[in-house]
Order: sequence, then structure tokens, then C-alpha cells
Amino acid sequence: MKEFPQIDLRAMEPEDLDLLYKVENDVSLWGVGVTNVPYSRYTLHNYIANAVGDIYTDKQVRLMIENQNHETVGIVDITDFDPRHMRAELGIVIQCQYRNQGYATAAVDKAICYARDVLHLHQLYIFVDEENKESLGFFKSVGFRHSATLKDWLFMGDKYRNAVFMQYFL
Repeated sequence: MKEFPQIDLRAMEPEDLDLLYKVENDVSLWGVGVTNVPYSRYTLHNYIANAVGDIYTDKQVRLMIENQNHETVGIVDITDFDPRHMRAELGIVIQCQYRNQGYATAAVDKAICYARDVLHLHQLYIFVDEENKESLGFFKSVGFRHSATLKDWLFMGDKYRNAVFMQYFL
């Protein structure tokens, strides 16, 4: 069995502003999220400063992924929290220089434990572009299961693409 790097999930700090700015303004990621406008440093600074860190208040929690060397390798988001149905969407971004080193697997594993043991969620879910075979394979490998294909769900600037809806029951 392959061993994965040791990581910690931690709260956002003011020092994370540069990474947050880089990720939120990465146009290549806009197709997988719900934003299509750039964020200013000021807006992101206020976001960090005003995030309560309570999923019931914010309806989301953003955690920074930190390796053993205390380098921030990525971000994991638990968003669109629904307290009635005890479910939330999972999102993850690993910085390019840290990809394919096991950080995503380690972070999703910790996020699943946090969602189950701390937040007491019933399920996590994701939407993945049907053409993104790497992400589909990754999420399948960590236990997410294909539940539905949503036709023309994602608009990619000039055309619509199908999204695969996947669930992980906790």
C-alpha cells in the first residue's frame, strides 16, 4: 500500500493572501467553480479577516493544506453546507509544484474524516467536468461514486459540457 505525505488542514491566516489571490484568479480553474470574475487583494483580505470559521454561519469552511515542512500546498473547501440534509460540496486545489505527490489523496482523506467526525455530515459531493478524466479517476480512487451525469451543466466559455455528479457517503 502506498504511503501518502503527512499533512495538516488548518484555518486560513493573513499570510495565505498571496496563495488565495493566485488560486481565485487562475482563469484555468474558473470552469470548475462558480466564479468568472477576478478577485482583488482587498476583497480576499476582507474574506480572510471576516470568515467566522463556523460552517453554520458561513455555510462553508476553507482549510489550507500544509505539508510537514509547513509549506502550504493547497486548499480544500467544504462549501454549500446544507444543515437540514447534512451534506456539503467538496473542492480541492493543489498548487502545481505539489501535484502528483499524494497531497490531494491525503487532504481528501483528512477532509472526509473532518466532515464525518467533526461536522457529522451524511455526505460529501462533487461535480466534475465529464472530460476531466484525471479528476474523475482521482475521486473514484478515494471512494466517490458516480451518481448522475448532468447534461450541459458547465459552460466553458464557448460551449456546454456535461458534469458528473459524485457522492461519498460518510
